[in-house]
Amino acid sequence: MVGHFGMVNITAARFIVFGAVAGVAVWWRPTGHRWPDARQAFTVLGLSGLGFSGYYLLLAFSIVDAGTEVPSLVIGTIPAWMMLLGRPAGLRMQALLPGLALTAAGIALMVGAAWPEGGIGDTGRAHFGWGLVLAVLAMASWTAFGLLNAAWLRRHPEVHAADWTNWLGIATGLGAFLLWLAAGSDLQTLRAQPDGALFVLLALAGGLGSSWLATVLWSIASQRLSASLCGQLIVSETLFALLYSFLWDGRWPHASELAAALLFVLGILASIKAHR
Repeated sequence: MVGHFGMVNITAARFIVFGAVAGVAVWWRPTGHRWPDARQAFTVLGLSGLGFSGYYLLLAFSIVDAGTEVPSLVIGTIPAWMMLLGRPAGLRMQALLPGLALTAAGIALMVGAAWPEGGIGDTGRAHFGWGLVLAVLAMASWTAFGLLNAAWLRRHPEVHAADWTNWLGIATGLGAFLLWLAAGSDLQTLRAQPDGALFVLLALAGGLGSSWLATVLWSIASQRLSASLCGQLIVSETLFALLYSFLWDGRWPHASELAAALLFVLGILASIKAHR
């Protein structure tokens, strides 16, 4: 419904709102505002690119080329990667193999079901392959963010989760504004597009709910849980993304898609069990 605004505009709008909300929160916080030092600011800038603007752009463009189902499941492997790369020292690799195998089988089944038919030179197949590559890059970007962000927060318990979120939000908002200036549409073009009110509403909802509030809660969880366990929370995003995809397409999932989703969920549950 808002695809004619372009992915750069949609990404920039969402994260500019995130930055604005974070800026207001810094000044309105009852205990007073706090700004990061130079080293913290450098870390915030890098993590904001990995976990927000860069990740969201890669994912958005992957959905354009590959649809919604396959990118959703590729992103859904983030919990497995976080468990594999951020597992505690006492957790043996052998214990993770069943969960990883189930997740890989689910991804392979979904990709196989969604891959377009045609010859090697077929344009649709090439677009799908590129979308799959972008989805993998998005997954790698957020996985790196999740691991590095959790490690930093555990090393700095003196930093409040709300402060950290606000710093990330301001950095992300500034980066999104520069992105819009460099590659977005001018204001006159944006005003001329239909469904402008819907575009603004989605930007506000995404910036406030999906970005600021979600990051506050994620930062709190990252300070209290290990990265390998905290990463399992992302499974809810994948399941809701698949549900939204089927609702948006107005259809029931095919048997192969249901089987892939089931394998995926079983893989995550096996990973959680191994962690325990």
